[in-house]
Amino acid sequence: MTRTITACGLAITAVCAAVLGWLLAPHLPTEVIGMPHASPDGRALLGTDALGRDVLSRVLAGGRGLVLTSLLAALLAASLGAAGGLLAGWSDAWPSRLLTALADVLLAMPLLLVALVLAVSLPGDAAVVAATVCGGTPLTLRVVRDATRSARGSGYVEAARCRGERGAVLLVREVLPSMAGLISADLGMRFVVAVQIAAALSLLGFGAQPPAADWALMIRENLPGSGLNPAGVIAPALALAVLTAGVAAAAALLDRRSA
Repeated sequence: MTRTITACGLAITAVCAAVLGWLLAPHLPTEVIGMPHASPDGRALLGTDALGRDVLSRVLAGGRGLVLTSLLAALLAASLGAAGGLLAGWSDAWPSRLLTALADVLLAMPLLLVALVLAVSLPGDAAVVAATVCGGTPLTLRVVRDATRSARGSGYVEAARCRGERGAVLLVREVLPSMAGLISADLGMRFVVAVQIAAALSLLGFGAQPPAADWALMIRENLPGSGLNPAGVIAPALALAVLTAGVAAAAALLDRRSA
């Protein structure tokens, strides 16, 4: 229990730091303060980027849009998947089979390819949300469907039936709360996938555009000058790694506790 609380606390701290870090930035993210790819000094603790902007300020400001977009995408994917999973797992009628079949079709599509196709026709943030929903909803649906099928014959469900609860009321009041840990863990993994999609699209030029401060965009912009100031690439890459690893670790512990 202590490990789970600690991991969740660290994950929440990482997310909050990414969203609110811009408040601690010593310079404006777009302000030119020195020569391009300058080494760290007293004014720029991590040196400057390809245009002479403060790397530290851009790292502190570079996670806000990424995290907010990924959170929205993860919430949509997890919500739709949980709703579909409850319906598919509770009944064996044709609507349930249709939902499962649609999920299987979406799972058969390569996620990155879907994201690239969506990025061509949609703005970067919308493409991240749409791709996460397309790739994450079927996974959540399958997880929740299997858990719902296991819960159908459980004692607390039978007791609720004896009290007169039926259908959607029984699902919402009894089955859904019993899967809170499972769905929370799945939400964490949807968030990690959304961050990965957003970073991949930005690295390929479909995400955030200059002069925006964005971790993946910083890696792409500063890679040519990494020999002069490696912090311009290492710092945003490390920020991405810490964020995703922290959330993934918390999700794994929550999933283990709910099993």
